[in-house]
Amino acid sequence: MSPVQTLAAPFRLEREIKHSRFIAQAAPVNSPEEALAFLQAVRDPAATHNCWAYKVGSLYRFFDDGEPAGTAGRPILGAIQGQGLDGVMVVVTRFFGGVKLGAGGLVRAYGGVAAECLRQASKRTLVPRVRCVLQAPFAYSSRLFPLLQGLEVEEQTYDQAGVRLVVRLEEKRLGEFEEVVRDLTRGQARLHLLE
Repeated sequence: MSPVQTLAAPFRLEREIKHSRFIAQAAPVNSPEEALAFLQAVRDPAATHNCWAYKVGSLYRFFDDGEPAGTAGRPILGAIQGQGLDGVMVVVTRFFGGVKLGAGGLVRAYGGVAAECLRQASKRTLVPRVRCVLQAPFAYSSRLFPLLQGLEVEEQTYDQAGVRLVVRLEEKRLGEFEEVVRDLTRGQARLHLLE
């Protein structure tokens, strides 16, 4: 199985097709919420259409924004999937130029501009990550916090039982991390996967 890629950074591409201006803007995203936040940031209310699609893992959505059904959002999603990308949102904004493109022309325009934008954007390999919960008595927290350097800590809570952390780490590091946690806490800490 080849490694999955996403975009290294947001990318923008503009093309004119039969007097209509198409602006494709793509970005790496980690969740549907991030994808919709990117849409809100880049959509142009003055444009005729702001069509979009995203793919994040098994989740995907697309929207035609007033274009005939299936002529904009689905071709944009097809461009994302066709290049084997994940964790990507693409918004294609159209300013109508007075010439109707027809259904086939719209599919080619939206899909083509999205695909070209994604082809030109720089990519990076997605590293598979897992979410886990680490629970430990307070007495061990000073030993555990140095382990968290470089990890994504999503949540920290404290109660009478101790500290509870939700962390995201590279899947390939899970076994090693589990072993170090067990050794540092003499088996008192608990680590379990969330997803």
